[in-house]
Amino acid sequence: MKNLFVTLLAGATFFNAATAHGAPFARADTAPEFTGIDKWLGSQPLSMQGLRGKVVLVDFWTYTCINCIRTLPHVKRWHEKYKDQGLVVVGVHTPEYPFERSTSNVQAAIKRFGITYPVAQDNRYATWEAYSNRYWPAVYLIDKRGRIVYTHFGEGAYQETEARIQALLGEAT
Repeated sequence: MKNLFVTLLAGATFFNAATAHGAPFARADTAPEFTGIDKWLGSQPLSMQGLRGKVVLVDFWTYTCINCIRTLPHVKRWHEKYKDQGLVVVGVHTPEYPFERSTSNVQAAIKRFGITYPVAQDNRYATWEAYSNRYWPAVYLIDKRGRIVYTHFGEGAYQETEARIQALLGEAT
């Protein structure tokens, strides 16, 4: 199963056992702020407001998810390739299992996977909920005006995602 889900959301509602309720998400909405972050790893705290004028890729992941692990080389490559052109990658580590809440475990995973971009530890699912996210991995692309303009859930669509990054970087602010 190459792709778990490839979708653009338009007001869909999803259910997540960790939250016991669904929440709507409309495409092209202003990106929510990072909220309820337990710890920022590899960075001082970031904010969407502070990132205006940049293209932001928010990657929801957890370190034991095989699908997340398979996407990391692509996310890391985009970070390296486009960081000097205005792309900011932010990993939002949201645990699936209780042991994934450990900061030392997340730090070890960041080191093991060679992640050099900022990672927000979202143990309470606050940012996850702010995005109405329901999937690992999940990529949200935010344009220079701070709007979510593209989403992808699961593995795959790497060329399409990269093309969207390139197009967004080429847009005027």
